[in-house]
Amino acid sequence: MNVKVIVKRLLFFVLVVWAASTIVFFVPRLSTRNAIRERFGELARSGGFSPGDIEKLIESMNKSFGLDKPLLEQYWQYLNNIVHLDFGYSLSKYPSTVTEVIAQALPWTIGLLLVTTVLSFVIGTLLGAVSAWPRAPGWLRGIATPFILLTGVPPVIMGILLVFFIGFRLQWLPLGGAYSPGVVPTWSWPFFFDLMQHQVLPALSLILGSVGGWVLSMRGMGITIQGEDYVNYAEHKGLSAGRIFRDYYLRNALLPQVTGLALALGTVITSAVVVEGLFGLPGIGTALNLAIRANDFPVIYGIVIFITLAIALLMLILEFVYPLLDPRIRDS
Repeated sequence: MNVKVIVKRLLFFVLVVWAASTIVFFVPRLSTRNAIRERFGELARSGGFSPGDIEKLIESMNKSFGLDKPLLEQYWQYLNNIVHLDFGYSLSKYPSTVTEVIAQALPWTIGLLLVTTVLSFVIGTLLGAVSAWPRAPGWLRGIATPFILLTGVPPVIMGILLVFFIGFRLQWLPLGGAYSPGVVPTWSWPFFFDLMQHQVLPALSLILGSVGGWVLSMRGMGITIQGEDYVNYAEHKGLSAGRIFRDYYLRNALLPQVTGLALALGTVITSAVVVEGLFGLPGIGTALNLAIRANDFPVIYGIVIFITLAIALLMLILEFVYPLLDPRIRDS
């Protein structure tokens, strides 16, 4: 891959981040709602504040957040803060910053997404390849069918079903939460096993609903590749079935899967946010739900921008990985 291609893809990454950040900045400002006024209005209704004190606090907070400046000046300051990963302070958890709120919730989301995405992709790709391979045993091809049937079930509905049947009726696993009540997080095996028990249902909710999609796409590509000349040539050369499957069949059918992985990242993150709220995990999804309920707009903006940056960065990484799989596009 030459320097020109690398620079072009980096510029496209910057353009995507800039466009998404601009939309996040201007769309909420089309509304007449004032997040700071609403927040202090809730505090005033709880008692202990006079109207005069509230107005002084609102004026002070508007000045602190730069909301008293012209819109264009706010926009340039906003872009500068994004470059420095400075999203300001949280209204509901002041004096904690938005970066601190995200940093506390991020490990839970990364752990859940990393495990579920890798397992879904690997399991679905292998099952799809095997189900389309004519030399595979019949029982092995049949394993993919149940996963295909679960494709149309959204992760939230899947999570509710798992909670009801496995958590509530059978009582095999905890209903929700990151770990058992009263347990103190420590670096110990008992806490690790308790933590893993609470992660099984959320992980299954995401995996069972997504594996079928990978199976279908890989199976379709596998059937198409079976009639390609290079596969037939490899068979006529007398190569072993394992080598044909690995080097000629699986590797070429895998290329569209990698593209699909890049396109599915946004959906995976969105599903994980919803599932976290369902199971009460202290991840990005729970932080976003709490911020929406508390009208904590700085946290909402920060999380949305962070998710945008994460998706754009992951797609950029896949842009550089893809030429390693397909040498034909290294200079395109």
